[in-house]
Amino acid sequence: MPDIGVRELKAKASEILKEIREQRARYVITFRGKPIATLQPVEKPEDLAISPASETSKAWDELERLGEKIAQGWVSEKDSLEILTELRR
Repeated sequence: MPDIGVRELKAKASEILKEIREQRARYVITFRGKPIATLQPVEKPEDLAISPASETSKAWDELERLGEKIAQGWVSEKDSLEILTELRR
């Protein structure tokens, strides 16, 4: 695996990604001469542990659940939008 510095990676990102995609190249990314990461092709995209879309969906589901829980115990004469509007002034 060839080493590539962060600056060179930034300058040649498109070329490097093309090599990774087409030639299955692998790189060791360095910062000030020390290895910090590897850049390599994904073998099977479907095997990735976490997909961003599913994590986002889980986060929104949790926020909605918490919102409903808060609403059940709400004891103010004002709703949440009125309170937020006052806080922003």
